[in-house]
Amino acid sequence: MVSDPLVLWYDDLTAGDVAQVGGKNASLGELRRALAPLGIRVPDGFAVTARGYRHFLAANGLEEPIRTWLGRLARGEATLAAAGAALRALIEGAPFPGDLAEAIGAAYRELCRRYGEGVVDVAVRSSATAEDLPEASFAGQQETFLNVRGEAALLEACRRCFASLFTDRAIAYRDEHGFDHLAVALSVGVQKMVRADLGGAGVLFTLDPESGFPDVVVINATWGLGENLVKGAVTPDEYVVYKPLLDRDGFRPVIGRTLGDKRVRMVYGADGGTRQVPTTEEERRAFVLSEEEILRLARWGRAIEAHYGRPMDVEWAKDGMTGDLYVVQARPETVHARRAGRALRTFRLKERGRVLVTGLSVGQGIAAGRACLIASPREGERFPDGAVLVTGATDPDWVPVLRRAAAIVTDQGGRTCHAAIVSRELGIPAVVGTGTGTRVIRPGQEVTVSCAEGERGTVYEGVLPFEVAEVDPGELPATRTQVMINLGDPAAAFRWWWLPADGVGLARMEFIIANDIKVHPMAFLYPEEVRDEGARRAIGELARGYADPAEYFVERLAHGIARLAAPRYPRPVIVRFSDFKTNEYAHLIGGREFEPREENPMLGFRGASRYYHERYRAAFALECRALRRVRSEMGLRNVVVMVPFCRTPEEADRVLAAMAENGLARGEDGLEVYVMCEIPANVVLAEEFARRFDGFSIGSNDLTQLVLGVDRDSPALAYLFDERHEAVKRMIAQVIRTAHAAGRKVGICGQAPGDHPDFIDFLVEQGIDSISVDPERFAAVRRRVAAAEAALGR
Repeated sequence: MVSDPLVLWYDDLTAGDVAQVGGKNASLGELRRALAPLGIRVPDGFAVTARGYRHFLAANGLEEPIRTWLGRLARGEATLAAAGAALRALIEGAPFPGDLAEAIGAAYRELCRRYGEGVVDVAVRSSATAEDLPEASFAGQQETFLNVRGEAALLEACRRCFASLFTDRAIAYRDEHGFDHLAVALSVGVQKMVRADLGGAGVLFTLDPESGFPDVVVINATWGLGENLVKGAVTPDEYVVYKPLLDRDGFRPVIGRTLGDKRVRMVYGADGGTRQVPTTEEERRAFVLSEEEILRLARWGRAIEAHYGRPMDVEWAKDGMTGDLYVVQARPETVHARRAGRALRTFRLKERGRVLVTGLSVGQGIAAGRACLIASPREGERFPDGAVLVTGATDPDWVPVLRRAAAIVTDQGGRTCHAAIVSRELGIPAVVGTGTGTRVIRPGQEVTVSCAEGERGTVYEGVLPFEVAEVDPGELPATRTQVMINLGDPAAAFRWWWLPADGVGLARMEFIIANDIKVHPMAFLYPEEVRDEGARRAIGELARGYADPAEYFVERLAHGIARLAAPRYPRPVIVRFSDFKTNEYAHLIGGREFEPREENPMLGFRGASRYYHERYRAAFALECRALRRVRSEMGLRNVVVMVPFCRTPEEADRVLAAMAENGLARGEDGLEVYVMCEIPANVVLAEEFARRFDGFSIGSNDLTQLVLGVDRDSPALAYLFDERHEAVKRMIAQVIRTAHAAGRKVGICGQAPGDHPDFIDFLVEQGIDSISVDPERFAAVRRRVAAAEAALGR
């Protein structure tokens, strides 16, 4: 721009104007200019430019005293706290030059005119000229003021924003990153407030912020103004949307929806500013966003990402008066942008201890140390380097302490709270929203913080051994035999998105039921038969927010399956119907009333026999509903269904008929149905099973047990249990030959290939189509398969 004005309107700004108005304001201008035509609403506003800030300093003769204090700090003649307080006092005590005050006042009056209001409520945000860059970003370096009304209040908020360029945390951050303090200027953004205090607000990431999985939009939402998310004052709702299917064939790919507690909401104060009020029980049990609003925000996020050409971190707000959604900020996502192209580190606990607390997992690391409980950053002097910080919640004033922590544990917060954002930036594990961490963990107690086990992070008692490995996926050899992965925990699925696996050979439905849903499906359908009062209360609490408890089961199961399927789309993901034994079903909440007592559950009422039986067929219908929702409504038609422990071809016919009754007809919409090969009858009658199923997946544990007649759980017989026994190998070779002759594929999803490298050689020699192993063993198995194929000249 030719001129260098004191104030610029957002409509006149682009992303290239960071030097004039800082990252936040340049981004808002770019959003209004480029994305408003696409229907993305961005509130109007203006920026007090960097020239305005420098004019303020010059008019008050502040540059020399600022330089003096910074020199004293650099020479160690003043503490950070003393220097920061003095610098802020210099600015907060200085008057506005008349021309700058008039420029800000005139722009505010024009904003009031545009909105047809006498006094407009605005958000006043700091926007430093070196912030929100991919190579230099940090949470909450400068200040924001909400519900500012009137010219006098606006000028005071602008002055305090100028002063916030010299908060202790901002000074320390610039020192660490090599920024010249006086080369960085402070622009101020003045934006019309969205009445989110009457509605809701939140953030969205155009990738998964923990794993970096790029094909999802992750949205957090809370009632009221969105500052509570950053403050960690609430555990928000979380929604996950699969981007590639957003506008395809009418699919609605919301693949995750989790209800947060949202115990408080930030609302307007009576005389300006904000205050906290408790939410009602009804609000806590309700989702902030409807499915249509979730999808609209996801589309907006995808459009913003496409415009900027990089993953983005977007703030949004919902006006409670009009119901309209708005984008109020967008900045580049920085954590995973900096990791691009590097070898990936994986962490694995070698043993587990007593669980102290759990919460949301942030990052994928593991750290151990002594717990240090402090309630305020003012106690930071007694925090030893390398300790595990345990506290209620953090805000930007905590940054000097967080930099010295090995891990972070908080009582409150969600994935977008301050502790979560900073832990990602620092690359340290954090478990947030534990609820009871500060009460359960003792000061000085040795603990291990693990964020390597999926969506839930765990704090264990004691220092536990763990290992760290680096994998460069680009260096793994190609193979003709498909190498797939086994998954059960949906929360861990995104963690492995970068593995070049050929699909998922076994997705365990029962893992989702046991660990996420926790309740026996028949207890949702017939709650009146659950006699245990505690179980009934637990079921009601888990299904809060759902008018029909069975819908909770279907939705949670569908979302779990979808999270397993999405990272591999369009490669196949083989989802096995639930395969609990009766004793395992009985341990689910409300399960005892619906399960018979059996002497030998391993050979009892399990697998296929349940699905058409009166004891379970109503629950099987719920499993089918969840799978149908994943394939037909979300669009993840890469899901292949698998039937476990199917004893006879006649039983297969009954199961296939029950599936068809519930909308899962083999062949319809490309649905493939596989059968587990884990019973000798599956091998002996492989030709008959091949007429009914599209493929076989060998379960080597059960097959070995039944071929050798050895209880796989018996310590006394452990020496006899060997998947490499000749009898088992002959069975496997036979089913591969028969299935191939019938034009059917055969894979193996059992434990043996991961445990025994020489077993891989045998499988490749027999021409198996796929080998599926746990993700941690994928790289080693892929290399062994490649070597075996090379030895055979394939």
